[in-house]
Amino acid sequence: MIANRTLKNSLYNSQCQLLTPKESLSDRPLFLYLPGMDGTGRLLTTQTQKLASCFSLRCLSIPANDMSNWEKLTNSVIKLIENELAARGEERLYICGESFGGCIGIKIAEAKPDLIEKLILVNPASAFNDQPILSWGIPITRYLPDWLHRTSAVALLPFLAELSRMEKRERKALLQAMKSLPPEVVSWRLSLLQEFMVSGSSLACFPREVLAIASRADRLLPSVTEAEKLVNIFPKGMMEVLPESGHACLLERNTDLYQILCKNQFI
Repeated sequence: MIANRTLKNSLYNSQCQLLTPKESLSDRPLFLYLPGMDGTGRLLTTQTQKLASCFSLRCLSIPANDMSNWEKLTNSVIKLIENELAARGEERLYICGESFGGCIGIKIAEAKPDLIEKLILVNPASAFNDQPILSWGIPITRYLPDWLHRTSAVALLPFLAELSRMEKRERKALLQAMKSLPPEVVSWRLSLLQEFMVSGSSLACFPREVLAIASRADRLLPSVTEAEKLVNIFPKGMMEVLPESGHACLLERNTDLYQILCKNQFI
């Protein structure tokens, strides 16, 4: 379970928060999870128990009505990070960005590389603008009635996840997260992904280690190809491929982020 806690930020009227899992201890290096497009920050639950043994965990929560642009959203998250690090007297920060959150992580790496000790990107959605067919749905999504929006979330579930590798509880949590956003916010965040560009020139100077985790069975995005691209940009980039996983791989019963980080000497 993740409990709502503290650290609200009014910058740009964003009200982003950091949520703290109950398992988390305060005397560990800070580990910040940046969620997918749902922005709930509540889909790391299957990974928290092991991660909490060596990290103090935080999960970014983006309000369901937030329609900030990349600059405002990135600055808001950076402010939250700086406040948290200052309050803890901590300098070590691990960032783990999944899908949409991977794009936020890349933005932070561009804007404030000194904040990050290590960067983990899980099926980052930075490849979205290379998929024209996904962009076609952006103007349509904005005008969907609520009942059709909820129905479409169910239809999209097999593209977002390898359902056979997930427990019923995780499937339900993912579906609830997908339904939590109104259609106009879904459309807005898709438009952000459409305009997202990876700046090779700035990221080529990023001094920290970067681990790109990619699902080979991702039906939504070409995650392995994107991971290969990012690894070639980051000077200290490395890649871990999950051969049977789908896009929402951190919800799968056989995905162990702690073990992946240990294997790649990130812990």
